[in-house]
Amino acid sequence: MPLPMKYPRVPKSVISAFILASLLIQVACKSKAKDEGPASQKRLPNIIYILADDLGYGDLSCYGQTKFSTPNIDALAANGIKFIQHYSGSTVCAPSRSALMTGQHTGHTPIRGNKEVRPEGQHPIADEVITMAEVLQQQGYATGAFGKWGLGYPGSEGDPVKQGFDRFYGFNCQRIGHNYYPYHLWSDDQKIMLKANEGDKEGAYAPQLIHEQTLAFIEANKDHPFFAYVPSIIPHAELKVPENYMAKYRGKLEPEKSHQGCDPGCTHYKIGGYGSQPEAHAAFAGMIHLLDEQVGEIVAKVKALGIEDNTLIIFTSDNGPHLEGGADPDYFDSNNIYRGYKRDLYEGGIRVPMIASWPGQITPGTTTDHASAFWDVLPTMAELSGATLSQPIDGISFVPTLLGKDQPKHDYLYWEFHANNNKTAQAVLMDDHWKAIRKVKHKAFTPIELYDLRSDPGEQQDLASNHPELVEKAMTIIEKEHVDSPVERWRFDVAL
Repeated sequence: MPLPMKYPRVPKSVISAFILASLLIQVACKSKAKDEGPASQKRLPNIIYILADDLGYGDLSCYGQTKFSTPNIDALAANGIKFIQHYSGSTVCAPSRSALMTGQHTGHTPIRGNKEVRPEGQHPIADEVITMAEVLQQQGYATGAFGKWGLGYPGSEGDPVKQGFDRFYGFNCQRIGHNYYPYHLWSDDQKIMLKANEGDKEGAYAPQLIHEQTLAFIEANKDHPFFAYVPSIIPHAELKVPENYMAKYRGKLEPEKSHQGCDPGCTHYKIGGYGSQPEAHAAFAGMIHLLDEQVGEIVAKVKALGIEDNTLIIFTSDNGPHLEGGADPDYFDSNNIYRGYKRDLYEGGIRVPMIASWPGQITPGTTTDHASAFWDVLPTMAELSGATLSQPIDGISFVPTLLGKDQPKHDYLYWEFHANNNKTAQAVLMDDHWKAIRKVKHKAFTPIELYDLRSDPGEQQDLASNHPELVEKAMTIIEKEHVDSPVERWRFDVAL
């Protein structure tokens, strides 16, 4: 195998100075240039990036959902561009978000799994890693994150307020984010106790509290460029939503499914345990109804402030549909035609919806089959803001696709997933349609599986024996792209 790629640990102060110097050079070079694109406009575009949690490719009506509708998200698609081959960073939360923030795929990005730090939080992304928020912050953006973080416990170097966000409100910890009526949330670096949720009370629904802060941030920063990162916890388990949303679907999604979970008296009650839900179908649909409503309110706020034409809004999901807490993705056809769920590297676990809307820049009602992934978002934001990136990345900007121009393509996309069961795997997408997967089972690799997504998008017919040259190509990529993480070192040839 080739020698591992080395990412030197350079202090952020040095990197920041380098970025500042680069920016001064850019300003000097562009001072006499005419306006030719988004980055050279008088005012940089506002960016709102909405990230659903465990929303499947088929969980939006504009992507095929028939048991309920998502009219506000559908309207976003009608007014913008819909990506039909977009991929998440990973098949679970933390590594997917790490890929998003760093522009590096899961063979390079430091966070490869949901490694916890007790009592609250996940292993921190390192101080020297430059995040998307830091890149935009250096460009003069006000930056805010509203929802679930998962990349560093409170007070650590990975805390969002230490990773480029001027404002944070929500769940620091993914496990605490399992619960919709939590005991507390975080406001910047302050722990905010929710008296309405004390004991077994359910008086303050966290996604609604977080949404209020999102809208307040947008309004407070309407007069200068802002980046609002909105990683909602909907529709991750547990399956709970206020009664007025439950009532919209009660009795309409039969036969219902019941889940017996962690209720008052349970050891993990409100600290990670999924609560019981006797009407799981109604709850799931109600949760997405609320999420769709919140997207509509964000769009309405932007319009009311008169900044719609200078605001790019992106909506997507962090991985495929989950199976926890009473969720029933087969009933809702949440993964559409695709095989697999959350924790799989089959298409159902990583192919996610993505919609982008930007009036006057993106042609309304368009669709693209450009194969893209979370690690493409950072270079996209860098291009839009005119930033120079100072760390190695794996992404390619999809600004040309947004603007209807010629788009450079990836030769391949690569994923790896670390798990403590037989879900451990690596995957490669070659030439946009050849999908290779190899897994670990019983302390050994299984043979590579190979699928042609053009003729077999559901990954049912393994063609590895017919194309040994493609199997060899996939192995070469796997050996090239896996670099040991400084956070989670492991070997694929042992069961974890």
